[in-house]
Amino acid sequence: MSIQSLNPATEEIIASFEEFSADKTQAVLDATAKAWPMWSIKNFSERKACLKKAAEILRKRAPELAEIMALEMGKPVRQGEGEVLKCAVVCDYYADEGESMLAPEPVEGAGRKAFITFEPLGTVLTVMPWNFPFWQVFRIAAPSLMAGNSMVLKHASNVPQCAMAIEQVFKDAGFPEDLFRTLLIGARQVESVLDHDSIFAVSLTGSEPAGRKVASAAGARLKKSVMELGGSDPFIVLSDADLDEAVKIATLSRCGNTGQTCIAAKRFIVQDEVYDNFVAKLSESMSKLIVGDPLDQKTDMGPMSSGPLRQELQEQVNRCVDAGGKILIGGSIPDSVGYYYPPTIITDIPTHADVCKEELFGPVALVFRVSSVDEAISLANDTPFGLGGSIWSKDEDTAVEIAAKVKTGCMFINSLVRSDVHLPFGGIGNSGYGRELGKHGIRAFVNVKPICIG
Repeated sequence: MSIQSLNPATEEIIASFEEFSADKTQAVLDATAKAWPMWSIKNFSERKACLKKAAEILRKRAPELAEIMALEMGKPVRQGEGEVLKCAVVCDYYADEGESMLAPEPVEGAGRKAFITFEPLGTVLTVMPWNFPFWQVFRIAAPSLMAGNSMVLKHASNVPQCAMAIEQVFKDAGFPEDLFRTLLIGARQVESVLDHDSIFAVSLTGSEPAGRKVASAAGARLKKSVMELGGSDPFIVLSDADLDEAVKIATLSRCGNTGQTCIAAKRFIVQDEVYDNFVAKLSESMSKLIVGDPLDQKTDMGPMSSGPLRQELQEQVNRCVDAGGKILIGGSIPDSVGYYYPPTIITDIPTHADVCKEELFGPVALVFRVSSVDEAISLANDTPFGLGGSIWSKDEDTAVEIAAKVKTGCMFINSLVRSDVHLPFGGIGNSGYGRELGKHGIRAFVNVKPICIG
């Protein structure tokens, strides 16, 4: 079986790679296991030097790595360069802060003397998606490697060149041979990877079905897992919000990366007093986006990553309309080459419709009118997902009170929902469990081990 790079802007296959055989996969796992012990006992300064070098390489290679993303999954190069630079930031962050985050912590009251240590455990398997093909990997790799673990990457099958480029960055940064390896394998080999004795944990970012399957496989093997799955984030606009700023961020959140983002705003919940004005401004803003060649620096939105994903989105749009929703802009597949989909706004969808509780993974905004704050909170929570959300109001105290009542892994007030290196990131409910980034991220894959004296 071959793994293919298909350019979603042209629908042409640009490269093919042979999938690893089961024997080759096991050989790579054996090699990574052998590389781990010496890395695990290196001091933090040695690990730091490698991460710092990786950051330097990422900054130098940002344009070429962005081009690979554009060709394999359609991300506009301007956005791709920003993604690569963010990967450099997370490498620098854990290089600078990792040692203090993992320093032994004294504990009072547990015997004569006690402290907690944080020890590396082995190889982390990371199963990653195509939508942020560099960032999703580096936000796990940087803390895991700094903590003294090794790593193997099973990337999405449509971005093999991204996967190999990531491995090359770590090699060129001076990490030991085989410490970080890419596995060119399909989903069917994931369980056999989990069977390898060196694998002690798995981190997956992806769809809810994929998360359920991998989490179940990890649980059956008593191996730790962190799952960052889908989202249906609410974007709550109160009557006193700065509408111009809210609309600017709403457009960026819903249409950045062609709407293919777990933490994108997907359900826009707007108080009645400003609903009409917000919808008019959002329609104008989204209509101005430049949809086109992802290799063009002027492009705001490239194609969706694949034909099947676009078709699934169209079927969800059709179900919105069947339920009573009204399309204000967009809403149909263009008659042109490439997996493009226009910025789309749908209003008047009955909140009881099943499609309102799903994740729409593309540039489609569902806008709802509410008459009160309580109704906004209730609608925000009316989903099985719980990844992120935002609230827009000039009254920050009230917004904080509302944020505490919305059931998500994170809430942002008057700001774009995003993953930030300083903050723990993850979801609740069908959005998964566990946390990445910040201090919690580097402690996710270590042995938290108390040592007591007397």
